[in-house]
Amino acid sequence: MSKLSVNNLSCQRGYNLLFENLSFELNSGEVLRISGQNGSGKTSLLKIIAGLNTPELGSIEFDQNQSNSEKYQIETLYLGHYAALSSELSCIENLEYLTNLNTEILSPNFHDALKEVGLENYEYESAGNLSAGQKRRVALSLLFISQSKVWLLDEPFTALDSDGTKIIENQIEKHCANGGLCILTTHQDCNIKNLKEISL
Repeated sequence: MSKLSVNNLSCQRGYNLLFENLSFELNSGEVLRISGQNGSGKTSLLKIIAGLNTPELGSIEFDQNQSNSEKYQIETLYLGHYAALSSELSCIENLEYLTNLNTEILSPNFHDALKEVGLENYEYESAGNLSAGQKRRVALSLLFISQSKVWLLDEPFTALDSDGTKIIENQIEKHCANGGLCILTTHQDCNIKNLKEISL
């Protein structure tokens, strides 16, 4: 069984201490929701766990690999609050770029991934022509091709309708049933089974 360990993390932004002495563990098959007021440090925490930001104090490891190691990074997929798509690139081109940035994927099938999120026949559509919800679906289609065990999702349901939300909830549950784990933030109702929660 795989395990993510967060040990005595402290995070400060400017003169503001967002959180301190934060510790928790997450095992294969588990989903953790991070809740808290705006500005409480939810996004900062996800970025620290993703290895994008450095904590004031503390450490993170996955299966005894430190967060600054190559093995840890390969096992981690981070999707931020914004879709982060280039408006000039097609959906397929954006996915090619994002997979190179985020995760190690073997023979990805972008066509099937886009079909899973309801964007069949949008493969070569420029992202600039998409609605906010469609852009979000393009980014979230990475969840259907990712090999990474640790998913870090910042507000994944933003701009999604109820059908889109259900698609992503089901994929998170499937990922965890297959031995993965997931940490997410969301201000929306969440119907994922066996959801754990911590508040900042």
